[in-house]
Order: sequence, then structure tokens, then C-alpha cells
Amino acid sequence: MRLRNIPGADAALEKSPYCIKDPKMNKGVWQQVFLPPPSCLSKTSAHPLHIEIGMGKGRFLMELASENPDISYLGIERYSSVLLRALQKIEQQPLPNLRFLCMDAADITDVFCPGEVSRIYLNFSDPWPKDRHAKRRLTSRQFFARYDQILAKDGRVEFKTDNQDLFSFSLKEIPEAGWHLDAYTYDLHHDPDLCEGNIMTEYEEKFSSLGNPICKLIASR
Repeated sequence: MRLRNIPGADAALEKSPYCIKDPKMNKGVWQQVFLPPPSCLSKTSAHPLHIEIGMGKGRFLMELASENPDISYLGIERYSSVLLRALQKIEQQPLPNLRFLCMDAADITDVFCPGEVSRIYLNFSDPWPKDRHAKRRLTSRQFFARYDQILAKDGRVEFKTDNQDLFSFSLKEIPEAGWHLDAYTYDLHHDPDLCEGNIMTEYEEKFSSLGNPICKLIASR
């Protein structure tokens, strides 16, 4: 599906304090982006950093950030016209522990240091259905090699989709990448364990309302 370009989206991202302009400058020091004023600093350890790759309009991360103020969240979205919708939302509901990046996910190792990220969320990613594009899928072994470089030792990847072919591919690809499947389901909303505390994305709500079962997996090293 072709994305509609929104005039002025790039300029809006450039002006927004919620969108990081030069993410490479924060490599290894991302916690400084989320630090409160010096007068409010405590002696507690740095908050864990969770990222969503392909965050869309931001509903999922905004709910997470609202419910978990002790976790820092970064949303990564490639398209400025999509990210603009998330910026409009956060301007109405400011969240100090949430920021956004407009960038290609293939460059994440240029932005995060080894072990800097505690959790990675992949929600309703582009399926790239043609075989020759398999390496572009966010659950490909090529991307899991990138996740391996930035994820903490006890970190994990959580993936949701309604695309059965992409999910089947992921279930086979992840072990081939040297990772472990901790849990998975072909029907998240009827799985009492994996559905506990589930936060729906815009796509998840749309597809489930059409009767499409939602698939989910959790992977770790």
C-alpha cells in the first residue's frame, strides 16, 4: 500500500522536541535523553530502554509509556508522514519517557551500543512477501543479527502480526538465527497467558475486528 505523503511532515519532525534529530550522537548515552532535571535525580539505577521498530502512529508505545514511567521508550518509524500522527498525539498527552526516531531500522547498530536496549517490540511489520526481499523482514536472521548487537544479555524480542505467512517464516527463521523461541501463539486474544496485559496497536484493533487471529511470539538468546 502506498503511503500518502503529508506536506510539512518533515518540517514538523524537525521542530518537535519529541523527535530526536541526530540519534547517532546519543549512542551509548540514551539515558541522558530521558533524565529529569538535576534537582529531581535519584540514586536509583538508569531506567531500562525499550524500543519499537515500525511504531506507526504510536498508540502502543504511548500506552506503555503512560503505564510504565520507570521505563524509557523509543519509537522508530521510517516514514515521516506516519510519525507525524504520533507527534500530534504526544503533543496532546506529553510523556517524559517517550521519544521518537525517524530512520531506517537497518541502521539501528549505528544508533545503539551493545547491550543498551532491554526489549524490542515488532508490531505488524511489513511482510515483504516476495522471497527475494526476505532479508528485509524485521524477523529475518539478518535483522536478528542486528538485535544481537544492541540487546542486553537478558533482553528479548516480542513480535505480533496477523500475517500467517510472515509468522510461519518467523517461527522457522528465529531458531536458524541462533535464537530461542520462549513462547508463541497463533491466536493471541484467546491465549490467557500471552494475552495478559496485552496492549493493542491500531492495526491489531482493525484486523481483530475483521476476525483475523493475531499471532505473537517472544524470542531471546
